[in-house]
Amino acid sequence: MKLLFKTVLTLFIIFTTMLLIIKFSGLLSVEEIKQIFTNLKSQPSYILGSLIVILLFIDLFIAVPTMTIILLAGYFIGFELALFYTFIGLLSASLTGYFLSKKYGEKVLDKLSSKESQKLEMKELFNKHGVLVLVLSRAVPMLPEVSSCLAGVCNMSLKRFITAWLIGTLPYITVITYAGSISNFDNPIPAIIAAVSITILLWIMWFIFIKIDRIRNRCC
Repeated sequence: MKLLFKTVLTLFIIFTTMLLIIKFSGLLSVEEIKQIFTNLKSQPSYILGSLIVILLFIDLFIAVPTMTIILLAGYFIGFELALFYTFIGLLSASLTGYFLSKKYGEKVLDKLSSKESQKLEMKELFNKHGVLVLVLSRAVPMLPEVSSCLAGVCNMSLKRFITAWLIGTLPYITVITYAGSISNFDNPIPAIIAAVSITILLWIMWFIFIKIDRIRNRCC
């Protein structure tokens, strides 16, 4: 448990540091992204779609406003195309995090702990709860990236990882892209309602998961 906490904390520190660097540098702000999307609106949809994929992919390395990008994708290129491009972008980022962590994660764990028993305990703990963490990860900023990396580090099977990722991500981007497609800058209400509603729903599911897990641990 201690090693899992240290690993999660380390990943959060890395992603938070990148978020702060981007925020204070003024790069990739929400207003700047809106302006870029507006400038590309008259171009073929695949150009804007490619930009969406790139922005969502680099979220693995430098934090970007993911939900805002997904909403803007729905608004600028419509529901179907936005769903396609955001799916590709998020999947590519998650798979990259998974495979990079699977390849190099053991070296990171060696630096955090030299005890094989702690590493084994961490992997067993994540593989026990990892599916639910992946399914509900969209409730917390940076958790999707962290959980994808943990899945790779803990040797979760690719099939299990993809299944959990799809269950957690596909409904999320479907709702958000559709909300963006029926919103506009003068009437952002559908986008706001969707963003708030899905966040609250995911947090409620997190709360239920934690309560059930606590009850189960007490019984055992």
